[in-house]
Amino acid sequence: MQRAPTKLNGISSAAVKKATDRTWTQWLTLLDKAGARKKSHREIAEFLHAHHALASWWAQMVAVGYEQARGRRQKHQKPDGFEVSVSRTIAAPVAAAFAAWKDAAQREKWLPRTPLAIRKATPHKSIRIRWGDGTQLSVNFWSKGALKCQVVPQHGRLPDAATAEKMKTYWAEKLDALCFWLEKKS
Repeated sequence: MQRAPTKLNGISSAAVKKATDRTWTQWLTLLDKAGARKKSHREIAEFLHAHHALASWWAQMVAVGYEQARGRRQKHQKPDGFEVSVSRTIAAPVAAAFAAWKDAAQREKWLPRTPLAIRKATPHKSIRIRWGDGTQLSVNFWSKGALKCQVVPQHGRLPDAATAEKMKTYWAEKLDALCFWLEKKS
């Protein structure tokens, strides 16, 4: 007998039930009966939205969870590759964290010898970067008060699950280095 999933797509069965009135097991059974194994991701999400009144975000999350449970999608997999994100709250103003990413001299202090090209930067909000290997990096910044902020790099278009896991670890380490450098600098 197969165990009921407790978490899919990073969402617990309790959380999906609270938001959608169904557990993961109930969604998997319902979608199997609806022929979802033969449907595209888009068709599954549209079905959930149209026939089960799920908000678009929840329709996407349930569709991804279904695809993961049925072996059609791996953890972190997106249509254009794999994507990971890491988050840190840092005891520094958002302007300082943004500058530490945008300014090459500052970036060298905590992210040394790293080839990248900034494509777009919105001050104190986000930076879009083409990584040295051609993958895409988006860094988002949120102020959490005058002397605290949250920094979230999201690395996408990664070629496979192993690279995604490697980059998740890499970004956790680099955010720790950024935290240390910014907090020491203050």
